[in-house]
Amino acid sequence: MQILDWQALDDAGRRAALARPPAGTSKAVWAEARSIIAAVRRDGDAALRACAREFEGVELGALQVTPAEFAAAQALVPAVALAAMRMAIGNVRAFHTAQLPTDLAVETQPGVRCERLWRPLRAVGLYVPAGTAPLPSTAIMLAVPAAIALCPQRILCTPARRDGLADPGVLAAAQLCGIDTVFKVGGAQAIAAMAYGTATIPKVVKIFGPGNRWVTAAKQLVAADPHGAAIDLPAGPSEVCVIADDSANPDYVAADLLAQAEHDVLAQAILLSTDTALAQRVAARIRARVLALSRQDILAASLNHVRLIVVPNLASAAAIAEQYAPEHLLLQVRAPRALLASISTAGSVFLGGWSPEPIGDYCSGTNHVLPTYGHAHAYSGLSVSDFMRSMTVQELSAAALQELGPVAVTLAQLEGLDAHAAAVETRLASLASRSTETAA
Repeated sequence: MQILDWQALDDAGRRAALARPPAGTSKAVWAEARSIIAAVRRDGDAALRACAREFEGVELGALQVTPAEFAAAQALVPAVALAAMRMAIGNVRAFHTAQLPTDLAVETQPGVRCERLWRPLRAVGLYVPAGTAPLPSTAIMLAVPAAIALCPQRILCTPARRDGLADPGVLAAAQLCGIDTVFKVGGAQAIAAMAYGTATIPKVVKIFGPGNRWVTAAKQLVAADPHGAAIDLPAGPSEVCVIADDSANPDYVAADLLAQAEHDVLAQAILLSTDTALAQRVAARIRARVLALSRQDILAASLNHVRLIVVPNLASAAAIAEQYAPEHLLLQVRAPRALLASISTAGSVFLGGWSPEPIGDYCSGTNHVLPTYGHAHAYSGLSVSDFMRSMTVQELSAAALQELGPVAVTLAQLEGLDAHAAAVETRLASLASRSTETAA
């Protein structure tokens, strides 16, 4: 892990220091995702079983998780884990309930009432991966806001293990969140099934959740198809950026960097520090800590993407973080809330040394489904409103149309749209006729 001096880098060096690992989907992955989607659309459940057999080495029986499987999963998960899930669910529910959008109505001028009304999406599909590690926490992060939004139909897909059963932790979390319709289907085939429907899996209008390259490609493909389904937000490898001054604890910083590095071989961890000595201590702590961690194969690759960068001051650190737009941003400085005022492009921010990133992953209450790979420049993390849509309503009185109608006619004529103008003029003429008859 090389320690870089930001001031000594030229423009090319700075771009290289902040460059993310190449995570583009290859032509082969796109082609395979298209092939899987086509097979599922053509062959339905039979294609899902064939994909499980080919890609996961699993012979699937019934695709839907049975009540007996839910009960067995609850029995397999330790009581302490169930208690932890309940506490996490409570915090996520509390924070997300406060996000519920409210309807509004405004009289823009006398007799002209404009409204914005919120409605839940009628059917949503939640995808919980189970590749290198099953993710019950993702089930919580997706299922809780879907329930708060009151989506009438909520289904969940997650890959089966080699024994043909879903991960017990994922099932337990789903059930605690009120999800009782779970299918043992993973990969791009699960995305296709939820987007188009099969004999067993119902079609949804929007798909949520992270996944591997094939899942990501499939989500983008079905979202581009008007007959498919919308998706939540752009996804990519996990990443963290830590801003630290000389008051930061190097053990905490090293642990936070490693917490993201263990996710994926393409995960990236960046330190922006105003103190060279701290950067050196963090590098030493990382080398020592990594030896005791279990995901050695992943860390062997992802540690190549760690960047320890020395910056001249905290203002520079904030500017660099804004340029990078990280998924997770940790401010381990003397006055973190003061520095927060300079931050506008991060998925989720953690203030101070007592706010480790995994708390947000699991149980603080915020959502861990966040924009990655620079998408925080324009996208936000998952919220209740993502499981809803809004529509506008307008209602005019006759008097209001008489006053406002000529404005619409003028603007329609300006654009050369005669039928637009006529739709208003017809009504104005009718009102004028009634006025004349009344006067007579």
